[in-house]
Amino acid sequence: MAKPENLYPPLNTLKPVGPEMWLADGPPVPFYGMNFPTRMTVVRVGGKLWVHSPIALDEGLLDEMAALGPIGWLIAPNPIHYVSLNAWHKRFPGAAVLAAPGVKERARKFNIPVPPHEVLTDEAPEGYASAIRQRVVKGHRFLHEVVFFHESSKSLILTDLIENFEAEKVGKVKAFLMRMAGILDPDGKAPADMRASFKSKKKARAVIREVIGWAPDKVILSHGRWYSENGTEELKRAFRWLRL
Repeated sequence: MAKPENLYPPLNTLKPVGPEMWLADGPPVPFYGMNFPTRMTVVRVGGKLWVHSPIALDEGLLDEMAALGPIGWLIAPNPIHYVSLNAWHKRFPGAAVLAAPGVKERARKFNIPVPPHEVLTDEAPEGYASAIRQRVVKGHRFLHEVVFFHESSKSLILTDLIENFEAEKVGKVKAFLMRMAGILDPDGKAPADMRASFKSKKKARAVIREVIGWAPDKVILSHGRWYSENGTEELKRAFRWLRL
């Protein structure tokens, strides 16, 4: 079994996804007693970098990013993915900080600092709206995830709405637990506790139907194997629990 820090090597380096788009896999973070791998998505828009779900700061990675352009936007896409946001804001105080609804309240609950920020809505800010669409997935008790679509690469960027861990990477015991939670490759989806705690699946269904209508080729995930092809079909499979 691979060590948690070695699930998606190499870490802390940019990996090309498509035109003007890169991924960076980071070190694991503890969550619910397990080490979850982290993944950041970077998109260059108008010469500036849009950074989704920033991972822990790493000097080598920052050097790679500096060669691409200045940091323009720091994105906390849901009320779980915000822990590194403050460190990045301190390093890049000129970048705009945008966070999903509920991030400020959840961070306060756990006494984790978050910088002043604009709350994400269904409308992308003017600075990156020409390249990236966004929608808030509504209906959950607190996990209001914002999903993004990079037009030129036809890539949908998700965070926790689909998790897709490979059994050979996590070992038999964790693979069994992940299969029970519904987040084991090749049938990854939202974890069982998240699916069960939606107050209104109808609201979520409306947004996901729209997102599927964008016909993405790729679906980027923060946890586990992401989908480099057949993105639309993977979405239909992964969100069948919404009875699309």
